[in-house]
Amino acid sequence: MSTHTTESADRIFIDKQSPTAYRALVQTAEAVREIAAGAGLDRTLVELVNLRVSQINGCAYCLNVHTRAAARAGESTQRLGVLAAWRDTELFTPDERAALALAEATTDPGDATLQETAYDTAREVLTDDQISAVIWVAVTINAFNRVSIMSKHPVRPQ
Repeated sequence: MSTHTTESADRIFIDKQSPTAYRALVQTAEAVREIAAGAGLDRTLVELVNLRVSQINGCAYCLNVHTRAAARAGESTQRLGVLAAWRDTELFTPDERAALALAEATTDPGDATLQETAYDTAREVLTDDQISAVIWVAVTINAFNRVSIMSKHPVRPQ
């Protein structure tokens, strides 16, 4: 039995238990980061996608990590605060709105109509490379969310 558990629950930290698989996921994330940059996606947009997906999935650990990353990339406190209700504000650009909708559709693809609407909107304002990159960012953060949620990675005070 592994000794990699959290204080609050008897959970295996699967990233520590299976480091080869976790390293492969990290390498995928690094490749996706390069693809996003190459497609011209701003780092703040990538972090907004990471945060929105993590909000949907309820991943406290990833929300903590990516809120700090977004702030380091220059994202405003106001936009971070209203991200969960992005549709109800005028604070996000058409590209960001398209990326957020596409990320939501990738995270919860069960609603085919919503998925098609998000994809159609993305096609209006994003390039094919940007659409692919946004979907890959969403796929990757979804995977990290599940690693952290199932491992119960703790969020510690700073």
